[in-house]
Amino acid sequence: METVTGLIGYWVSNYAIKIVIALLIFLVGKWLSRKLSLLLSKLLQKNKVDQILVKFLENISYYTLMIMVLIAAAGQLGIATTSFLTVLGAAGLAIGLALKSSLSNFASGVMLILFRPFSVGDFVTAGGASGTVNSVNIFSTVLTTPDNQKVIVPNNSITGSNITNVTANPIRRINLVIGIGYEDDLLKAKEVLMGVLKSEPRVLSEPAPSVAVSELADSSVNFVVRPWVKTGDYWKTLCDLTEKIKLTLDKEGISIPYPQRDIHHHNKES
Repeated sequence: METVTGLIGYWVSNYAIKIVIALLIFLVGKWLSRKLSLLLSKLLQKNKVDQILVKFLENISYYTLMIMVLIAAAGQLGIATTSFLTVLGAAGLAIGLALKSSLSNFASGVMLILFRPFSVGDFVTAGGASGTVNSVNIFSTVLTTPDNQKVIVPNNSITGSNITNVTANPIRRINLVIGIGYEDDLLKAKEVLMGVLKSEPRVLSEPAPSVAVSELADSSVNFVVRPWVKTGDYWKTLCDLTEKIKLTLDKEGISIPYPQRDIHHHNKES
């Protein structure tokens, strides 16, 4: 009886030691995983790597190291790690099939982070939504609309459609169509429109702005007015130019036609 009790005590004490060692491996491994992932993040930031990519690589490195720590701790407890990896792989396959859509978003998130068609702060139209990029996560991208609404777009919707990065380039062209009456002086109108562009300090001299007749429409002669501005000045300059053009044409006595309908009433004698 004493021999059996001694064997049980030895087994319990031996296994307790293994549990303590496994717990130490887990705690120290977790601490090291966090430290190493943060060190990687600092090195990437020091080399001016995009913040989105930095965060992604930090998370991937942390969870990869934690898987290794868990396997090491399991091995210390006497668990066959080969069988554990087999079970883990089978579970991963089952989860992958169940979360097919989520994995598609994950793969799309990796593509967006690696190829970077846009960065945080860019204004984009993607996945059926438009707004400023707030963050690019593994499964979704968060946009903020001009009226301050938060839009969460699945990443596979973005990579599966066209992406328009409005603020990718430093300058943009404003496209205005201005119509004048057929009875108005065409050359004078062209000169007035060009004068408005030249008087606007935000309009760039290079590329040069242009004013040209584009169409002889049903009730107006249409000009295309195309100045270039810095991307950040686009909307404010567009609104200000539209107002200045209207006021200046009115001052110069040049009309801007609008749709009219003539109604002829005939009295029919009974």
